[in-house]
Amino acid sequence: MRYLTDRKRATGLGSAKSGTEHFWHMQISAVALAILVPLFIFTFGRIVGGTYEEVVAYYGRPFPAIVAGLTLVVGMTHFKNGAQVMIEDYAHGFTRKVLIMGTIFLAYAVMATGLFALIRLAL
Repeated sequence: MRYLTDRKRATGLGSAKSGTEHFWHMQISAVALAILVPLFIFTFGRIVGGTYEEVVAYYGRPFPAIVAGLTLVVGMTHFKNGAQVMIEDYAHGFTRKVLIMGTIFLAYAVMATGLFALIRLAL
């Protein structure tokens, strides 16, 4: 018979056994966005108001296309993870599952659509 205290059973596990990992993912994506968003604003701001041909030529270059793609992917991943935590905190039961699946679907759909449009512009 094992006699474990509540503290001993909970040590190192966290409430859902993944809190620390999620915290670090959010921190890393936040730092990446702190770097990418100003770069995106700088690169996007240079082409605002240009003709379609100018925009296609501009995003045909690697740097603006990579910055736009990375900003989109990192931003939507950060959104997905943050929204999932909020949903887990405030929704329960079947509603929670549906909202989480909808959020994940929305994030990946926006990523796929944005990357597809960016690739079409670049090619």
